[in-house]
Amino acid sequence: SLPPTSPPTPHDCSSLPPSPKPRARHREAEIPRSAAMPAPAALALAAALLLAAASICAEAVWLDMPQTGTKCVSEEIQANVVVLADYALMYESHPSSHPTLAVKVTSPYGYTLHENGNVTVGQFAFTTSEAGNFLACFWIDSAEKGSGVSVNLDWKTGIATKDWDAIAKKEKIEVGL
Repeated sequence: SLPPTSPPTPHDCSSLPPSPKPRARHREAEIPRSAAMPAPAALALAAALLLAAASICAEAVWLDMPQTGTKCVSEEIQANVVVLADYALMYESHPSSHPTLAVKVTSPYGYTLHENGNVTVGQFAFTTSEAGNFLACFWIDSAEKGSGVSVNLDWKTGIATKDWDAIAKKEKIEVGL
């Protein structure tokens, strides 16, 4: 079991709006009092579900990039946790402007885990070897800076990195919402 991790700053999953309630497709039936789950077991199940939900928080972060300077995102992650991220440069369409991006990802001890330049899209993946604050920094590295430039960063950790659709296909499980 992987330890829970906090979401990348500047976003916090606790600020997400609650999910809409699904519409019932059946009539609700009363459960006889004798069939109800004992209170300690129900409490343990609720705690486990909350812990699991907290550990799979993943969302895209949008960073508005300055024409000069760097924007960084950090996340406190435990050791032996899988990290997967995709990033893409988004900019207002100007016929003469085609900015590119540079990125550097470092470990808590300052080791470079990923470095790339002169790109508009990319991804990185690694398994943490130490616990601490992992940092991803982005900057515009082309002479054509442009305006209205943003970076979309989809940073996932732990169980959120699993490709659940591929697993479902392999196991011949139908996934539907």
